[in-house]
Amino acid sequence: MASVYHSMSDADLDRELAQLEAQGRALREKHLALDMARGKPSPEQTALSRPMLDLLTSATDLTDGSVPVDNYFAPDGLPSARELAAELIGVDPGNVIVNGSSSLNLMHDLVAHAFAIGVCGNTPWCQQGRVKFLCPSPGYDRHFTVTAHYGIENIPIPMAPDGPDMDEVCRLVEMDPQVKGIWCVPKYSNPQGYTYSDETVRRFAALNPAAPDFRIFWDNAYAVHDLYDEGDRLLNIFDVLAEAGGRDLVYEFASTAKVTFPGSGMAWVAASDTDIADIRAHFAAMRVCPEKISQLAHAAFLRDAAGVRAHMRKHADIARPRFELVERKLAEGLDGLGIASWTHPRGGYFVLFNGPEGTAMAIVALAKELGVTLTGAGATWPYGADPRDSDIRIAPTFPSLEALGQALDVFVCAVKLVCARMERGSRV
Repeated sequence: MASVYHSMSDADLDRELAQLEAQGRALREKHLALDMARGKPSPEQTALSRPMLDLLTSATDLTDGSVPVDNYFAPDGLPSARELAAELIGVDPGNVIVNGSSSLNLMHDLVAHAFAIGVCGNTPWCQQGRVKFLCPSPGYDRHFTVTAHYGIENIPIPMAPDGPDMDEVCRLVEMDPQVKGIWCVPKYSNPQGYTYSDETVRRFAALNPAAPDFRIFWDNAYAVHDLYDEGDRLLNIFDVLAEAGGRDLVYEFASTAKVTFPGSGMAWVAASDTDIADIRAHFAAMRVCPEKISQLAHAAFLRDAAGVRAHMRKHADIARPRFELVERKLAEGLDGLGIASWTHPRGGYFVLFNGPEGTAMAIVALAKELGVTLTGAGATWPYGADPRDSDIRIAPTFPSLEALGQALDVFVCAVKLVCARMERGSRV
């Protein structure tokens, strides 16, 4: 569909551009300082977990079954914490290690392990010459930063509503032994909010990698982050692997970062028997035991999967109006203009906005001038290089509804102004 600005006469376009420039000047005079740069829970969301802080006192029995909580022991995590983590992602507790508060740290540690030591006795990646990682794109910038940090070549893979382009994934994984892994956010992907289809999950489980040390980094960060009672359903990849006889193929990660307190919760990794033994041996070289006090508090507060679901419904009641406000503001301001599209997620933390080719950097820069900080243009692509310069990640959860409304008004103005300026420039 052609842009509405493209169909305007020169005179009409000049009038429209003048009105938008005036709107931009008025926004600048407000001296706004609004932030939609990262997917952070709002203060109202973190407040939901404050009662957890009252559960442990100096009189609390600091044991978890037979495991002392106030001393060393339990290097894989408290039994109650492992049971909770395992129930949430649908695996056996024996295949879960709960350690630290950041799943990204665990992902980094396993990339470092593969790079320096090797996966399950294989040659370390650092001794194999050129090493590649597949990056469904647009995707999570911090994933791409981890592999780039180790000099691993990030290869973008196209994304669709049902997940990555599996024909391309299969071709690269099964034909190129230099491909060692793939980053995945399978439910409510960052930044689109897509959930992988059953077929996509089954094709991942059926991969026959050319490299014996290839692993899928399955970052199930938004497993419980539904905005509606009928959330997206994600097939359990370990169930599918078991149906096929089971293989050492997947590391699955999750955490309570956006369930309770970011940076002060529980994180875990799940894997096959062989892989979890390899991970355990690696972690033993740098960790004596995890933060068991925090794990005890989380297990007591969240209790089980039903308790987590009840807690996350409260999160949804806070986050859902923000996502609905994004949908309403973008539709009211941009529908029918032929200059934008965006995703409509039913969970997670982001909306992906797509503008005309060559506009994302200009839109983000103009929004900053007008008082709104967005995720950097290109950040959702490996090396920050969006080939079309069109994708912008919108993170609506942290601002108040009032501030979010203001930020979206600024964003819509920036989009229209950049597109009108581009059209005027093309006619000169």
